[in-house]
Amino acid sequence: MGGISETCSVCGTGFEVQFRYQMEEKDGGFSFFCSQKCLEKSQLGGDGGASLATCDACAKRFSPQLVSQVLYVAGRRNYACSLECRAQLVREAKGARLGDIAAAASAAAAPPAEGLPATRRDAPLAGGAARSAGEAGEPASPAPAARAGAGAPGGAAEPAVSAAPPAVSAAPAAPPAAPAGEPRAQGAVAVSLSPAGGAKRPPQRPAGVPRYLAVFNHKGGTGKTTTAVSVAAGLAARDKRVLLVDTDAQGNVSVSLGASAERSLYHVLVMGLRIADATRTVRPNLDLLPSNETLAAAELYLAGRQNRDRVLSDRLSAAAAEYDYVVLDCSPSLSLMNQNALVFADSVLVPVACDYLSLVGVRQVIKTVKNVNALLHHPVQIWGVLPTFFDGRAKIAREAVGTMKQHFGERCLAPIRQAIKVKEAPAQGQTIFEYAPGTPAADDYLAVVDRIIESRERGVTGSEAGAARDAGSWSIDRADAAAERPGAAAAGA
Repeated sequence: MGGISETCSVCGTGFEVQFRYQMEEKDGGFSFFCSQKCLEKSQLGGDGGASLATCDACAKRFSPQLVSQVLYVAGRRNYACSLECRAQLVREAKGARLGDIAAAASAAAAPPAEGLPATRRDAPLAGGAARSAGEAGEPASPAPAARAGAGAPGGAAEPAVSAAPPAVSAAPAAPPAAPAGEPRAQGAVAVSLSPAGGAKRPPQRPAGVPRYLAVFNHKGGTGKTTTAVSVAAGLAARDKRVLLVDTDAQGNVSVSLGASAERSLYHVLVMGLRIADATRTVRPNLDLLPSNETLAAAELYLAGRQNRDRVLSDRLSAAAAEYDYVVLDCSPSLSLMNQNALVFADSVLVPVACDYLSLVGVRQVIKTVKNVNALLHHPVQIWGVLPTFFDGRAKIAREAVGTMKQHFGERCLAPIRQAIKVKEAPAQGQTIFEYAPGTPAADDYLAVVDRIIESRERGVTGSEAGAARDAGSWSIDRADAAAERPGAAAAGA
């Protein structure tokens, strides 16, 4: 498990970041600690070991002596000079209701109602703040940004409040909160799990207009990584700015491109690293956000989040606006990481090997996309089904393509012809366009790239509106019903 090479903010020693507590976000940057001792020294005396710290509630300068005087709110360290200040920071983190504050202030100023004792009146809490919505038993409402930096990623109302790591414990602190993602460019849809009543969602792009494309199939061995790499490289060769994201812990995308990286998607998701600090340019117009075996540990982090299906979207949205296309290579599994990838994506490309078992697996992909639409309220669509490893001499391959065309109509793309060059290219760290340009497989992938560009430009400009409407009327339910017996359809072809 590789770490990040940094310099300790306290003692200046160079080291590799291996644990979460060694990296802390503060004041728009990061502080690094080579050991628990340096972390404790920083907590007791502020950054750099200064003698005093500043209370985040009352701005008083004081010398921290107690564990209760250091607390973490949404992954950020805060100081409280007293228990009253600590309580105020906790209330701010929960999102105090402005109406409660105003009501409490009015109740404090007004005389007691006639016939009622003064003790029945609602009095303001210590520190000048009224009861928080959480303490009153009501649903919490977002408040203006608190001094403690209580905003959770993506606007999630999930402040993480805990005591600072004490001297006797090596438990890592809560992960830092990444900056909330900006709305996606060009009409991308930002969706909430529980939208407020009456709230209007941003207008959706026409169906069949891919920009954030997830290459996904539950079954392994269908050519997902080869397809993701080839599509991303082809788009870059067409002068499009492309971000290729590897969401598979196997890290095969980096191997296929002959690239190695010290920082990965794990550091972005769990440690809050900026996208620009984790990506590297591997080809002209093509940036890679790699992954490796450390990504498996990110599943545990995602499982503990409130909006665990939207963490990837929160982290990538702002950076993705700088690219023309984002291509995500997904793992062959029903994992939280794949759910995150589908919630971020607006379109899905499904590579399907030309064999019977791969046809059976298509139905599970359709069910997953339906669940993302219905349960997670994200309008991702199957943009295309791509037959791979096509050998025109094999009867099963011809029948498989015929079955896919019958079920998916125009969304079934022209097949990728089988070629040994496709398997040899990753061994050389090259794309198919670099290793074997002009071969049938390279031409087939370029045809897919051109169709992606054409469909998006057609949807954005609004031309050929009838074709866009036809694409939008394609029914996942109809394809789901048709895929009930893919083997039977193939047998009768």
